[in-house]
Amino acid sequence: MSLILHIDFDSYFASCEQQFDPKLRGKPIGVTAQNGRTCIIAASREAKKLGVKSPSRTWEAQRIIPDMAFVPAHFEKYWEITQKFLDICKDFSPYVELFSLDEVFMDITATENLFGGKYLVIDKIRERIKNEIGEYITVSVGISHNKFLAKLGSGMNKPSGLTEITVKNLLEIYAKTKLTDFCGIGRRIENRLNSLGIYTPLDLHKTPLDVLVKEFKDVEGHFLYNLGQGNDDSVVVPYYFPSETKSVGRSYCLPQNTYDQRVIVQTIFELCEEISIKLRRLNKKGRTVHLYLGGERSEHGRKTITEYIDNGAEIFKLCQLLYKEWEWDKVSDIEQKMVRQISISVGNLTDSKNLTLSLFGNEDKKSKVSKTVDKINEKFGDHTIRNGFLLYGPNLKTVPNGFMADKWERSKLVG
Repeated sequence: MSLILHIDFDSYFASCEQQFDPKLRGKPIGVTAQNGRTCIIAASREAKKLGVKSPSRTWEAQRIIPDMAFVPAHFEKYWEITQKFLDICKDFSPYVELFSLDEVFMDITATENLFGGKYLVIDKIRERIKNEIGEYITVSVGISHNKFLAKLGSGMNKPSGLTEITVKNLLEIYAKTKLTDFCGIGRRIENRLNSLGIYTPLDLHKTPLDVLVKEFKDVEGHFLYNLGQGNDDSVVVPYYFPSETKSVGRSYCLPQNTYDQRVIVQTIFELCEEISIKLRRLNKKGRTVHLYLGGERSEHGRKTITEYIDNGAEIFKLCQLLYKEWEWDKVSDIEQKMVRQISISVGNLTDSKNLTLSLFGNEDKKSKVSKTVDKINEKFGDHTIRNGFLLYGPNLKTVPNGFMADKWERSKLVG
């Protein structure tokens, strides 16, 4: 049986800031986005204990903690710490998968005995984090025989927690958790499960496969059934191995809440352009577009077409269809039309080289124009050439995501 660890940093961004600046240690702090928005993207352990969660707005946090300190995010520094952490983990197993900036999976099945067993492996990793990164940065760890249960365990006893989930204690663990503690179950899925009379992980565990497949169709139904049974056959993929890109997306938190339909639509268009550039760099095209709008009312949906696309305008057309279906552009009930966050992604990807060219040459012409614009913007800077619709639109500040993407691509090349 496999032995998987999920190692998750505690209050990562905030802990990093407290490690950088000793004056912040022991105090409730909130890390804010770099785009000028009064939004907390990470709260310190001290702030969480007093009731401040992330994400939240600074004025909401100050109602709870009047003297709470706010510091801007420093993503380059966080990435440097993540790289140091990866170097530490590699010394204990070659199978280390970077799941996000602040969490990894490790398969120590073949190496635990080299270091005295799983608990000593964890102790040694924590000791090296303390000595090589900083004593104020801590991790919580989940141990299990698969990735899903290991991740579930790491979130159960924060901070500096350790939870092991086995076949024997699975139902005991399920009795202590919520459906939304499961990676893959959000509020929308939870509501649909509730409509079936499934309110807890134990309920899900008892639910027959055919009931879930009838409600959620084949793929998602089987996925939820496996969660209920504690099954997961996915393997730990080392971060230095090239991986197949399944989707390309972009999420953006607006500098301020807006009801302005032109600003909302322009931002959607700009995000579509960014995604199209990334697709072309990866030599990928997709045919499913997903759009999420978050505000006082949130909506999300997807559109799938038969042809594969990598053009920003074509991605935007599908977003427009969803936008109109939701009637977000109507003037009535304006309080429910405010937007603070927009997320877009393109999935169902394939390699561009695998697609046949159009008999009429239209697609080839569009592709040449897009690639020419890409080269000009790469040479002279983003937004040097942009669609006329964006003439008075916002130039999105994409440093964190763009920086991380570029850094990650380079780090994989150098191993």
